[in-house]
Amino acid sequence: MFDLRELIQKVSQVKDKLELQNIKSQFLGKNSQINQEFKKLGSLNEKDRKIRASSLNNEKQKITEAINNKFKELENLEINQKLQKNKVDVTLPGRERPNGKIHPVSQVIDEISSIFSEIGFSVAEGPDVESEYNNFTALNTPEDHPARDMHDTFYLDKNKKILLRTHTSPVQIRTMLSGKAPFKIIVPGRTYRCDSDQTHAPMFHQLEGLHIDKDLTMGHLKGCLDYFVKEFFEVNKIKMRFRPSHFPFTEPSAEVDIGYRLENGRIIFGEGDKWLEILGCGMVHPNVLKNAKVDPKKFQGYAFGMGIDRLAMLKYGINDLRSFFEADFRWLNYFGFDPLDVPTNYRGLSR
Repeated sequence: MFDLRELIQKVSQVKDKLELQNIKSQFLGKNSQINQEFKKLGSLNEKDRKIRASSLNNEKQKITEAINNKFKELENLEINQKLQKNKVDVTLPGRERPNGKIHPVSQVIDEISSIFSEIGFSVAEGPDVESEYNNFTALNTPEDHPARDMHDTFYLDKNKKILLRTHTSPVQIRTMLSGKAPFKIIVPGRTYRCDSDQTHAPMFHQLEGLHIDKDLTMGHLKGCLDYFVKEFFEVNKIKMRFRPSHFPFTEPSAEVDIGYRLENGRIIFGEGDKWLEILGCGMVHPNVLKNAKVDPKKFQGYAFGMGIDRLAMLKYGINDLRSFFEADFRWLNYFGFDPLDVPTNYRGLSR
């Protein structure tokens, strides 16, 4: 087992965020020493297990706090260095004001909304700041689920009752509690998790879909997603497979892959022998329906969730998620869209 004092001292001596990220992965990742210790708890008797679990949780919290504090320190140092280097000469002549462009994320949200509106889905919205109940408990998420941990979730109070939503699924609960079945909605919006690298960001965009009615089956879900994928990637045929998975809020659950091939460095969707995961889905768990005051004996339905940023990256060849949020006009001028080209199914989504 590692020495906690030695580790915290090591964190305090880190000079850059990459090194800090490596330390975080080493000591808090899935294969970290502390997680290996957690796995050993099952072999202890009840009394020793409680004592050991409490000790491990305290150590994990101290490590997390040390890493988060160091990250903030490095962030502030980086900002101050940029401010020193990028001083603006206010005596220089002004530049011609550029024409605006639609951000790829906004474009993809409009494209998805256009597609699903054609088959009867309406758009629902909810707050970014959510209750623990709507975000986890009502969605059948167990108390000991890893998603509830502080290094995955931004909590806004000490009691962990208020948080920045980790997915758009809480809008499912809000929608069902505020109306009567049937429901047929999509929910695009911002979501937040403690993660940041080339393919992950602490703030990202997700889309949730929910259809509740009588006599719905996995067949309806497959037909809905088959229609969506063809329309979104603008292909006439698609290879799609459902792999069994597990999500607390759906049963059965599946992850969806689509077929593709590479041609001159480009991804060609709809054909080929390679597979790419694009979303998760399943039939809504009866416990979720009960928590939302919907009778599971009369109604059932399906739900699906997908990363909007990831879909934008796949469709438009963007290889770094962080570039979405850097406010670089040159990047936006290249990847952006004409404000007048509103996506529609009959005129084309991405002209």
